[in-house]
Amino acid sequence: MRVPEQVKRLGLVIGVLVAAVLVGRFVLIPRSLVATELHQASTVAREIAKPMKFAGTAACQDCHDDVSIKKAKGYHKNLSCEGCHGPAAKHAEDPSSAKPTAPRDRKSCPVCHIYDASRPTGFPQINLTTHNPVKACITCHNPHDPVPPKVPQECSACHGQIERTKAVSSHALLACTTCHKVAPLHKTAPRSALPSKPETREFCASCHGKGAAQKDAPKVDVSAHGGRYQCWQCHYPHLPEGRG
Repeated sequence: MRVPEQVKRLGLVIGVLVAAVLVGRFVLIPRSLVATELHQASTVAREIAKPMKFAGTAACQDCHDDVSIKKAKGYHKNLSCEGCHGPAAKHAEDPSSAKPTAPRDRKSCPVCHIYDASRPTGFPQINLTTHNPVKACITCHNPHDPVPPKVPQECSACHGQIERTKAVSSHALLACTTCHKVAPLHKTAPRSALPSKPETREFCASCHGKGAAQKDAPKVDVSAHGGRYQCWQCHYPHLPEGRG
């Protein structure tokens, strides 16, 4: 069987390219650029040569056991001390000559607590412009046990994203407790007592069912609309536009 001329040429081109790659890899490129063990060794040596800056939480607990006990029971129990106070290795070595910093302004706490829609629902967030303007956060909050000075009464204090969505919807004037039963414990330990959701289709039908007294609300025949699903499984109640 005769091999076509173009196949021979293609094979020659591929052979030349492979040879060029092999020569470049094993002849022209120095071993120091491709040997992973050399890179790893130099990286480790470079990191070891850097001065130690962080002491670690255990070092803080050795002297500040009273603060550690309080912090271990609070919402900041999983935060490193140096996350707020900065590197403390020098302070651990000589406490009298090197003092760690303390966040006494309004810049540190908003790193976690300024409003951000990507944060989990229920995570404490604030509008920095309107929330106690000018005051430092530690004026009202103890960072080692950050319980608010008073329990927020408005759902929007924690559920800012939902509140902003609901404010431009047809449910804007409905109180959250119209649809949700909220135990008092939810305001102090949110995940220990979750609010309820409507459990029956008749709940929404009290406004949206045929013959309901609410004149301006869209009406449906609940017996035929949606089948076995709860209303909120198809309609987002905080922005209740029907899905297509």
